[in-house]
Amino acid sequence: MDKIVITGGKPLDGKILISGGKNAALPLMCAAILTEDDVIFENAPNALADMESLKHLLEHLGCDVEVKGSTTRINARGIHHQVAPYDIVRKMRASILVLGPLLARFGQATVSYPGGCAIGARPIDVTLNGLEALGAEITLDNGYVHAKVKGDQLQGTHFTLSVPSWTGTENLIMAAVFAEGTTTLENVAREPEVVDLCKCLNSMGAKIEGAGTSTITIQGVERLHGTTHKIMTDRLEAGTYAVAAAITGGKIQLDNTTHEVLYAFTEALQRAGAKVTPVPNGMIVEGGYDIHPVDIITEPYPGFATDLQAQMMALMTIAKGTSLIKETIFENRFMHVPELNRMGANITIQGNIAVVRGVPKLQGAPVMATDLRASVSMVLAGLAAEGETVVNRIYHLDRGYERLDEKLKACGANVKRVAG
Repeated sequence: MDKIVITGGKPLDGKILISGGKNAALPLMCAAILTEDDVIFENAPNALADMESLKHLLEHLGCDVEVKGSTTRINARGIHHQVAPYDIVRKMRASILVLGPLLARFGQATVSYPGGCAIGARPIDVTLNGLEALGAEITLDNGYVHAKVKGDQLQGTHFTLSVPSWTGTENLIMAAVFAEGTTTLENVAREPEVVDLCKCLNSMGAKIEGAGTSTITIQGVERLHGTTHKIMTDRLEAGTYAVAAAITGGKIQLDNTTHEVLYAFTEALQRAGAKVTPVPNGMIVEGGYDIHPVDIITEPYPGFATDLQAQMMALMTIAKGTSLIKETIFENRFMHVPELNRMGANITIQGNIAVVRGVPKLQGAPVMATDLRASVSMVLAGLAAEGETVVNRIYHLDRGYERLDEKLKACGANVKRVAG
């Protein structure tokens, strides 16, 4: 397996172009299942391993998928079966997002339980309960979800999600677009990526209102047509490189992004002593002389994103004081703590709270990536550490960061990718 080798201690300075959002692109690609026409996505992060995995799954189903640079064209006219097998789905949790659109268009779908990062239990009960409310018959057998429409088509319903599940919200929206009548979904996820999905579906002829609020209403339609849609920016990638500027005391201009979708994060970053300046089509992040301790609690959007918790923890390891980081979304999302402690950090875990006592400096060390965001937290720590840091098992990074080493190098980082 490839490794990333970092020699830290150098302030970063430069510009980074933020890619299209992975967490926006994956459900959008699944939405293409809902029409026989071409759907074209611009600003797609096609270099990511997760994008390749979903492309493989869509082609397995019978879709024609063409990738050129940052553009992806999908035509789902040729779908010939509705089974998403274990061998493909096990690689990525987002594969479950084919369930809703397959069921809506074909009246049936069989999808293996999904895989992905081992950051804790991520049950799909919200999706399954919502599909049953829409009139689907759900059976679970030998690791597979079998879904079938009871009558001629799904029926509009009023359903309240038990938790504002991001994946559940997107799956139920896609399932409801062809349901007869009106579907009202309450306690839905409010993430910008959900808004982006609804924007694309509406451009395909769907009738969806309320995206970005806790209640979404879908008026069923008979068919959708093709469209061209520009995928929103990756706010999590932007947040990661913002921490890279702060943790090294550097200055990075992030292009193709906006601070509005990162409000809770940038507010915390500024409390830590960084300066965030909006510019046209981006923002400039400049590290302060001292890093101040900041307490954070992860919450669904618009709260502080769990996917930025590990990065903020890396920053807090060298703050002048003690920070408390409370993780409320996933129960096993502190797996980066032992690795950061190997680099000289002083972090203790008390239930779902990490107590981070800042140290004067980190020391480079060999560390092992455990999941996507944990992996990048070690890269960030390595950028600030004295000496050499070797990050092993970086296939996790390839799932969510396009050309990470190249983008950091462009800002002066001493980082290289070494073939395993």
